[in-house]
Amino acid sequence: MDSQLLEEEFVKRVQSGAKIESNDWMPDGYRHLLIKLIHMHAVSEIMGVYPEKEWVPKAPNLRRKLALMAKVQDEMGHGQLLLRIVEDLAAPYGKGREELLDDLVEGKVKFHNVFHMEARTWADAGLIGWLIDGAAIINQASLLSTSYAPYARILKRICAEESFHMQHGENVILSIAMGTDKQRKMLQDSLNYWWYSLLFFFGPLETTPAAQKMLHYRIRTKTNEELRQKFLAKYVPRIWSLGLTIPDPTLHYDSKEERWYYTEPEWKTFQKIVSENKGPKSQERIALRRFAQDQHKWVRLAMTTEV
Repeated sequence: MDSQLLEEEFVKRVQSGAKIESNDWMPDGYRHLLIKLIHMHAVSEIMGVYPEKEWVPKAPNLRRKLALMAKVQDEMGHGQLLLRIVEDLAAPYGKGREELLDDLVEGKVKFHNVFHMEARTWADAGLIGWLIDGAAIINQASLLSTSYAPYARILKRICAEESFHMQHGENVILSIAMGTDKQRKMLQDSLNYWWYSLLFFFGPLETTPAAQKMLHYRIRTKTNEELRQKFLAKYVPRIWSLGLTIPDPTLHYDSKEERWYYTEPEWKTFQKIVSENKGPKSQERIALRRFAQDQHKWVRLAMTTEV
């Protein structure tokens, strides 16, 4: 069978709901898209640790410190599990875990915009757990129906653990919301700071050719805007219920069209943060990752070298 017929049969399979395993035949285009998506997911889990781990020693009590440390450990574990999936996909190109991690510190792979930002206050740390992890769950839950079976399987575990992270963040936010006027102001300032980063988290409105191809292969089953609408529908009422003001006077729900309207973030500005690593904490966190990579290389060599 020639490559065109193989591609057509493959597309019929995935569009009918079939799941693809790592040892199944797949088009190069499908493999490349999977590597790009899952690699970014993996390094985002790893880089997402940095804004929160900074707050482990500064958390207000021992219980909060322990909960945040457990969350940090989970996120690092998610990154390692996802890298294992990418390893299988990248093996035909001679790329292993070491090279995949090198891509991060060399700026060859992107990570989510929110992890380029600064966690300035304890309210920021709580909001990351509540709204950013909440946004991540919406995104990852939609990927449970992905056509690539190994990714779908590991996402079941990741989504379950992320739900605990979201509840931890929500608990922190509720305690601050019921606190003093100074604490409530800190929480409002945090929401103002993160709001447009949260909207950008799901990606631009325009469906790029790569995104269209992911939908075609059923790697993804929802568009960026469909996911953003789900986030708004779930979290805007919760934010309002805390007496907080969302920093967008145009935000409203149109019941006839059944969609939320909002002021769009500055897409180009946020895209530049992601593509050029020009966020407030981008270079500092990449430098920390590079240091960890270099310092712990002997451990990875010891674990992988045959005696």
